[in-house]
Amino acid sequence: MGRAAWDDEYEMVVAGSGAGAMTGALAAASNGLRTVVLEKTGLLGGTSAYSGSAIWLPGTRVQERADIGDSAEGARAYLRALLGDEAAAHREAFLSTAPELVEFLEKNPAIEFEWRAFPDYYAAPGRLEMGRSFVPPDLPVERLGLLAGLVRPPVDRDRAGRGHSASRPMAQGRSLIGRLLLAIVATGNGEIRTETPLTGLIMEDGRVAGVEAGGLRLRASRGVLLAAGGFEASASLRAERGVPGGAHLTMAPDGANTGDAIAAAVRVGASTGLLDQAWFCPGVLTPDGRPAFTLGFRGGLIVDGSGRRFANESLPYDRMGRRMADARAPFHLVWDTRFDGLPAISVPPLTPDEQLASGAWVQADTLDELAGRLGLPAEALAATVERFNGFAGKGADEDFHRGEDPYDLYFSGGRSCVVAVDRPPYFAAAVVLSDLGTKGGLRIDPDGRVLDGSDRPIPGLYAAGNTSASFTGPVYPGPGVPIGSAMAFAYRAAQHIST
Repeated sequence: MGRAAWDDEYEMVVAGSGAGAMTGALAAASNGLRTVVLEKTGLLGGTSAYSGSAIWLPGTRVQERADIGDSAEGARAYLRALLGDEAAAHREAFLSTAPELVEFLEKNPAIEFEWRAFPDYYAAPGRLEMGRSFVPPDLPVERLGLLAGLVRPPVDRDRAGRGHSASRPMAQGRSLIGRLLLAIVATGNGEIRTETPLTGLIMEDGRVAGVEAGGLRLRASRGVLLAAGGFEASASLRAERGVPGGAHLTMAPDGANTGDAIAAAVRVGASTGLLDQAWFCPGVLTPDGRPAFTLGFRGGLIVDGSGRRFANESLPYDRMGRRMADARAPFHLVWDTRFDGLPAISVPPLTPDEQLASGAWVQADTLDELAGRLGLPAEALAATVERFNGFAGKGADEDFHRGEDPYDLYFSGGRSCVVAVDRPPYFAAAVVLSDLGTKGGLRIDPDGRVLDGSDRPIPGLYAAGNTSASFTGPVYPGPGVPIGSAMAFAYRAAQHIST
């Protein structure tokens, strides 16, 4: 019998539509390759569309324009201090690619970036205390025209089944995805297929020759790039691989990120790594039981199931998430009337009246009453708050050093974030261990080629973003590392495919 016929033929097939996937598709299409983007759901952008769109690509013209003193050398020292030299080849590929990638992107009239202060996450050599990440400016919806309906809306509107607001521009992650979409379409070589889930890879003569997706057989004469997110929304895979948290508590969009691309690659011999890792974060529970990604605590304190603090609440979110993974659940954020609403930033934003009316937040006139309503030991909670208030009076957190790092102070405008909780009524919100996606997956070389169990590249197969094992290991160095690294290795994959 002969080989089955192809339903369509491309030079590059990209599975996924987040920042990495769209960057890889743009690079390939710009190089003249007929390229298709396959998206499992009906909307483009994945978790990237929900994000603040920070992009950590050091030493580029964006940082040079802002005159912030960034350089590849500084970023190298920072990454080496955090990661050692275990992934030195990937680190060097990432650093050398960043300036070239940004120059390529900004040559496109649809794409522009601006530096925005946001501190790196660790006090280590090479750190920039005001950060080195950048973002795209807001994008007017009218610039996208009919394409606007393809971009995933903000998380609150998306969860409610609503589209974009016609009166507001696309901001943050939506702007990034929208700009990349405009650029891909303008090449004349890029095609978008939504509602087309990847179900398998097709091998011919020892190489990946195409994909099975949405009931179709699509040929990829040059290569396939898998950049379809991780497996954070699969409860069974999380349990099997030991990822803390839960599939119902991830920030992944509904119907996405169940590890399909990783599984397809493993079936053709791909190897994996870091499967127990994720980009963790605290999440405040909302009335529907879903988390709101929460960061930038400028007040309040978080207690565990014993009614005691266990960490610096103002830590960068992945670091705080990892403290939660090691602590005793349940967790609650406690604050008072010094703050009009949550003393932190949440995505989506939360309205106090709605949260209180639903019972998602608890209000009480005394700490004893609050403890009773939360099921916490009243004496322990009172002692914890009293000790914390003492630290607020001294201006120093002697237990966890909150407020001593530039990151802690960034969200409080330079003021102390160790603020007394002593003005009743008191409020509490349940806090859960959430994540922005898993970060373990297919092992790749510095050009994004997927490796087999003998460290040999599988011909025709590439991966980037959360479909691949992150070169940063269990560390989250700074804002925008997930997006920046996804874009860099997807770009490198597309350049390798194009040669």
